[in-house]
Amino acid sequence: MKASHVLGGAMALALPMSAAFAEDETVKLGMVMSYSGWFQPIDAATINGAMLAVNEINANGGILGKQIETITFDNKSDPALGADGATEVIAAGAKGMIVPSDFDFSAPATLVGQEAGVLMFSGASDRKFGTLGIGNMAFSISNDSVTQGALLADWASGTKGWKTAYVLLDNTISYTKTLCGSFADSFRKVAGEGAVLGEDTFLNGDATIDSQIGRIKALPTAPDMVVICTYAPGGPSAIRQMRAAGIDAPIVSGESMDGDYWLGTVPDLSNFYALNFGSYVGDDSEPAVNDFFARYEAAYGKRSDVSYALRGYSMVEAWARAANKAGSVEPLDVVAALEAFNDEPLVVGPTTFTATDRIAMDRPMAIMKVEKGVVSFEGRFSAPAAN
Repeated sequence: MKASHVLGGAMALALPMSAAFAEDETVKLGMVMSYSGWFQPIDAATINGAMLAVNEINANGGILGKQIETITFDNKSDPALGADGATEVIAAGAKGMIVPSDFDFSAPATLVGQEAGVLMFSGASDRKFGTLGIGNMAFSISNDSVTQGALLADWASGTKGWKTAYVLLDNTISYTKTLCGSFADSFRKVAGEGAVLGEDTFLNGDATIDSQIGRIKALPTAPDMVVICTYAPGGPSAIRQMRAAGIDAPIVSGESMDGDYWLGTVPDLSNFYALNFGSYVGDDSEPAVNDFFARYEAAYGKRSDVSYALRGYSMVEAWARAANKAGSVEPLDVVAALEAFNDEPLVVGPTTFTATDRIAMDRPMAIMKVEKGVVSFEGRFSAPAAN
């Protein structure tokens, strides 16, 4: 039996293992992810981070002396196929499962996993990924999107001194809706009721945002910043159009616009800021983050172009630590150990879970800046206590 085997035609991205091992020496981890299709670029770094953790943990003795064996399934960027994938990896013996990093996108898989009593991890940033929207078996390694919006508002007002904003929502996924809503509410609290000069929407697949640009340019006073809640490919297209139309204000976005893989579509972009989980270019204030991305580059032969690998690694890291603390790989035992995490020092940052909160509610996040097409670490910031 090899370290990773495939269901549903998925192409495993596992690093090579040094040796094969027997069935009874393994604990199985299902990975029901987008190995192909339009969501693949979002899941790819998470998968790579998870596989790096699997190989490093296995090299250090595994979980309770058992090697981690991954079972992969390609949902082909079709959420409905996630239910088939969850059924297959659970039937193959998975004790844990990693699913895509969006609440809506992962829902079909998680409903199957919850019913089967299998532990599930995601990078979804909606607090519904947990007891609110799924059940007791679901944990997100991400930061809550409501908190992310509050963090951006506090940073924009308190650190940057910006007093006005125009909010542009890509009205297609749960994360973007919550992020923009939270930012607008929080910015009004910290900068004044009139601080949001306008709120507008578009769809990721829209060919142009000419009408939205027209409304921004028609404002009596230009906003200090434009907050855009979106993701690629529609996000970069909208940013390119704004800059081409002469909107030079700072553009601020959430972690769905993390990475520099898309920067070639917006040549020489400047004055752009995005939340993320840590600097992938080696200049983070946390040495553990820089060390992680150095190991990532050594393992995969290229630098990561997004921070999501930190989330993937930390999902497996959290699972292994909780199982070792529980002395068991049985899902309910691991759930109990995860609920006791209190600022657990994972590579993604200090992580706390409770019986009700299955997502990081107050963990600091990094903000990255793009200037003349070059990404750099702006700093690490926390949301205000009340959000």
